Amino acid sequence: MTKVTKICCIGAGYVGGPTMAMIAKKCPHIKVTVVDLNEQRIAAWNDPDVENIPVYEPGLSGVVAEARGRNLFFSTDVEGAINEAQMIFISVNTPTKTYGAGKGQAADLKWIELCARQIARVAKDNKIIVEKSTLPVRTASAIKDILTHTGNGSQFQILSNPEFLAEGTAVEDLDAPDRVLIGGDSTPEGQAAIQALVDIYANWIPKDRILTTNVWSSELSKLTANAFLAQRVSSINSLTELCEKTEADINEVARAIGTDSRIGPKFLKASVGFGGSCFQKDILNLVYIARSYGLHEVADYWEQVIIMNDHQKKRFANQMIRELYNTVNGKKITFLGWAFKKDTNDTRESAAIYVADHLLHEQANIMIYDPKVLEGQIYFDLDYLGTRTPQENKDGVKVINDPYEACSGAHAIAVLTEWDEFKDYDWQKIYDSMLKPAKIFDGRNLLNANKLRAIGFQVQSIGTKV
Repeated sequence: MTKVTKICCIGAGYVGGPTMAMIAKKCPHIKVTVVDLNEQRIAAWNDPDVENIPVYEPGLSGVVAEARGRNLFFSTDVEGAINEAQMIFISVNTPTKTYGAGKGQAADLKWIELCARQIARVAKDNKIIVEKSTLPVRTASAIKDILTHTGNGSQFQILSNPEFLAEGTAVEDLDAPDRVLIGGDSTPEGQAAIQALVDIYANWIPKDRILTTNVWSSELSKLTANAFLAQRVSSINSLTELCEKTEADINEVARAIGTDSRIGPKFLKASVGFGGSCFQKDILNLVYIARSYGLHEVADYWEQVIIMNDHQKKRFANQMIRELYNTVNGKKITFLGWAFKKDTNDTRESAAIYVADHLLHEQANIMIYDPKVLEGQIYFDLDYLGTRTPQENKDGVKVINDPYEACSGAHAIAVLTEWDEFKDYDWQKIYDSMLKPAKIFDGRNLLNANKLRAIGFQVQSIGTKV
């Protein structure tokens, strides 16, 4: 197997961009080209001011600045990059299907298939194909099928290399990952391809953290890891309602069980619900696969994690309505935060979208402030739901770039993302500008409720009795 000196990544999104930037930084001897048909996105990655790159991650701008133009390139010439590269990463969107068989659960592999067909059409020599998108089990075999039967005699080795990035800490996760997982065939050619990818990661990652498996295990491990993490969030959230009805405090419960070394403290933070592109999608994939094999009890078990998450978001919105005297019609409600978590501008499956949708259904007027999410993205997220017309969304929602202006004259504030800056606001100033009684619904247990109550706010935190 020839040593890899040229890599191409199809897809310049939240996975492809940061991952390739880190590989380029750590492997100056490898030319890395990230391609995407979205000209606007590629232009943003090439913006002379690296602060304007389309993915916000702490530290990412610096990584891009170091490698861009040296051995990291962003381009719309997809075919040229495919032709040149020895190794091709596929990192395109794989949303949950919104139509046809498997609607609402199965992954839509349309973009993956288009990628595979393009590679097959363009490739003139042997390639290693690395699936980097979040994919259902057996995707590698589908890619292989297309490449083998539509290619022009080139040999393709398909590897599964799932990403385990947490948005907001992606640069740290790429720099020092818990593990890198590479799945491939057990044939000599498959093992050689695995080794070629191991050699790339070994430039900065200790060998004992690079795990190799067969393709099925690699693909299933990705879904399972996210399912386990999401399950922890839903598990702690399932107890918030009980805590609110009793004298228990969810923060104290989480601390108490988190000190048990068998459980550990991570992913036990109660909230309005988990979001992000992976948790829900991966669990739904797992549910779909289990059902397709007739494993209905297994499917029901994992589906309950999603049901609990949806319940938490609805419950939060209904609690706001109840506390605002059973009507939010015409009332101004301010959302602090729209991203699904802090330190990212990613909004996919953000709890804020669904809380807003519920409140808009009740005729609320919503003001939104998020330090990193752009106005166009917020309207896109609401329009994507298809609940109402784009104009109705525009009429019901205003995006404001100043948090104090957003809160002025509001009946209530809902904290929906745990941005650190929210803790440091002049809350007295905000209180003075609001309608009374001034209410805060803290969906992230971020703010100091006692201090706010001392100012005069009525505060509802998740999982604590008022």
